[in-house]
Parts: sequence; structure tokens; C-alpha cells
Amino acid sequence: MSLSSVNQRIGRHRWTIGALVFAATTSNYMDRNVLGLLKPVLSAVGVFGDDTVQELNYSRVVICFQIAYAVGMLIAGKFIDKVGTKKGYAWAFVGWSIASIGHAFGHHTWSFGFWRAALGITEAGNFPSANKAVAVWFPKKERAFATGLYNSGANVGAIVAPLTVPYIAHAWGWEWAFILTGVIGLIWLVFWGMMYASPAAKLQSGKLSQAEYDFIHSDVDEQEAERIEATKEKISWFKLLTFRQTWAFFIGKFMTDPIWWFFLFWLPSFLAGENARKTSDFLAAHPDFAGDKATIPGVISWPVAVAAIYIVSTFGSILGGWLPKKFINSGMDANKARKLAMFIYALLPLTVLLASRLGAINTWLAVGTIAIACAAHQAWSANIFTTVSDMFPKKVVASVTGIGGMAGAVGGILIAYMAGLLLQHFKNLDKEEVGYGILFVVCGSAYITAWVLMHLLVPKFKKIVV
Repeated sequence: MSLSSVNQRIGRHRWTIGALVFAATTSNYMDRNVLGLLKPVLSAVGVFGDDTVQELNYSRVVICFQIAYAVGMLIAGKFIDKVGTKKGYAWAFVGWSIASIGHAFGHHTWSFGFWRAALGITEAGNFPSANKAVAVWFPKKERAFATGLYNSGANVGAIVAPLTVPYIAHAWGWEWAFILTGVIGLIWLVFWGMMYASPAAKLQSGKLSQAEYDFIHSDVDEQEAERIEATKEKISWFKLLTFRQTWAFFIGKFMTDPIWWFFLFWLPSFLAGENARKTSDFLAAHPDFAGDKATIPGVISWPVAVAAIYIVSTFGSILGGWLPKKFINSGMDANKARKLAMFIYALLPLTVLLASRLGAINTWLAVGTIAIACAAHQAWSANIFTTVSDMFPKKVVASVTGIGGMAGAVGGILIAYMAGLLLQHFKNLDKEEVGYGILFVVCGSAYITAWVLMHLLVPKFKKIVV
């Protein structure tokens, strides 16, 4: 039975909740994208010091975000499981909007580090809240697709940001880019407060049909597990860490989240650097050139290129949830469907190994390989999030998501530190492209390695009783 026919028969209120989570994720990623997009501007005005230390200082600011995000993820998951999705999401949203605005008042490395840390600890509430909302509002068969849709908000935020932030900064100053993205996001809180409640509360108020409520709770095995869990005491982090399933999610996030962080924070700088190198090489070969530098062969509009990459990523996120659902509908076991889809997505980032070499030929070729890798990441992400609700009862979904998110943030700290050291070293040698080449090797191989380790730990994604 198709999704549209199911919606017509029982209703579609759960997709309204999905739309709210999508909008929240879009705002979340708009706010965190601003720094990377403004790196060339902030470097030019000396926020990160002189040219000999800029890459290192920028990496330190990124690391401030990652450390706080790691801590925040661990706290947020437990906090949201305790206070509930509605209150937890709202508090997180207020916090990261204020932190985003606060960047406008930072004018050197360490003040930016402070506000990035504030943004990191509050933005950590997004994915545990979103994942728990999906677990509560969608049956197992629709969760990967619903997760892919809300996760595509990360791409939409990453598309809108490069198309607006550089122009806001140019017209009104870089400070306003942080202020406006922070203020606009607060509008979401009004809709969240009015529209979100549990399925039981919506059913009682008459806003949810009995048929849709029954469909949401149609997983018999899951309902039995929930009844057993309801009679047990609350589960501690330490207890969760005794399960191989937790460590599988931990390792998967630790190895693959940093790749997305790397592209998020360094992609604009990479593309701007490609433009600078091609401009320099062309002018050296054509000293009498007096035309518009934007017309030099190989020079591209990097904000448009960034937007194009995340447009492709949006399709990857949606496909990520659609493909395992198609496998399941064709009769494949749910575990095999998830594993096969994740294996396919793990292979695609290998294309980024060619990014530096192809970039030397044409920058758009490098953009193409990075777009494939980012799309594959989002497809992978839609499924790895869903493995939590596949393996754990709803009452600990946010906690386990937080543990995995913390692992991803720790991996992000390591790649930020490595990127800062490598890029500064090779920049001082006037060979920055070599540093990017090494980093692209790490990015390309991370997913297939993560898939193998996850499979060894958990051969089958099966609901456990904790």
C-alpha cells in the first residue's frame, strides 16, 4: 500500500509533526553554517589573527563548538527523556537562537570560541528531540523515511545559508548575518508550542483520528517491549553502555559525523582557495589581463557551489529513507534492508578521493564528488538514526541518540584539530591543496569502515529489552 493511500485512509497528522521537526532542523543548520560561510570575511578583518595562524585559530573556534556539542549531546538526550520532547526541544531552540545572535558581539578568536561553545551545547538538543519525536509519532516502517525528511532540513538550511549569508554580510555587515538567522529561527517556537503534543493527547483532543493513532502504534513487537519496559526502573547511561547496540551506534557516529562537520566548516574555505589558486595561476600566465576576475577559467561562485552541493544532499537524505522502505515493501527482511541500504551509502563517499585531482582540472568536478559524498552522508545519517529506534525502546531513544551524538562530536573535535594542523602546515608551504587531499582520503574511507565495524558488533538490528 502506497504512502499516499495510507494517508488518505487514516489521516496525515503525523506528517505535520514531521514538518515541524524538519523546520527546526533547517533553522539549526542555518545557524551553525554561518561561521563557515563567513570565514573568508572574518579572516580578512583579522578575527582569527594574521595569516600564519588563521587556520589554527579557526580550528580552535570549531573545536570549542565540538567540545560543547559533545557535552551537550550527552546532557540533552537524558534531559529530553526526562522532561519530554516538547519542553526539551523548546528550551534547546531558545538557547541556540540566543547563542547565534551572540556571535555578533564577538570580535576575536576567544570571544567567538565562547559563543560557538554556547551554540554547540544548545544545538545538541536538536537531534535527540527530533529522533524521539519520530519514534513517538511514526511506526517502524515509516521511521527511516520520516527521519530522512526531517534530516533533509540540514541540507535546506545549508542551501539557504550560502544564498543569503554572504549577501547580508556584504550589505549590512557580518554581524547582521548572525543576528538575523538567530531571530528568524525563534518564529518556529510559536508553532511548536501550539501544535506539538503526544499522540494520546492529540487523540483525546480530537485532532488525531483513532485510525491514525492505531497505525502509529501498529508494531506489535515494539508495543510488547514497551509494556515490559514500563514496569522497569529508569535506565542509566552506564547501563546503556553495556550493550553492543549502543557501541555500534557510538562507533558509526564517531567515524562518520566528523566528515559532515569537515565539509560544513571547511568547504567554503576550500572552494575560495581553489578560486584564489586558479586566479593566481591565470594572472601569472596572462600578466596583461584586465577583465573581470570572475570570468577567469575555473573560477566559480563558491556560495552557489556550496548551495548546489547541499541541494544534491537533500535528495540523498530523502533517498536514504526511501530505499530501505522499498526493499522492505519488496519482501526483504527489515534488518537486511537497512544493512544493504547503508552498505550502498557507505560506498558512495569513496568518490571524494578524486576531489583534489579533479579540482585541478575543473573546480566543478571537485564540487560534483563532494556533492555525492554529502548526499551519501545524509542517506547514511537517515538510517543510522533509525537504528536507534530499531534496537532500543522509546524511553531511551533520546539518551542513546545523545550518546552517539557525543561520539560524533568527539570525532569532530579530532578532525577539526587535524584539519587545522594539516592546512596551516601546507598553507605555510604554499601547498594547501595537499592538506585537503589527505583530508579527503579520510572522508572517503570513513563510511565503509564504520559499516564493517557496526556489522561486526550488531549483525542484526533487533529490539532489545534493557
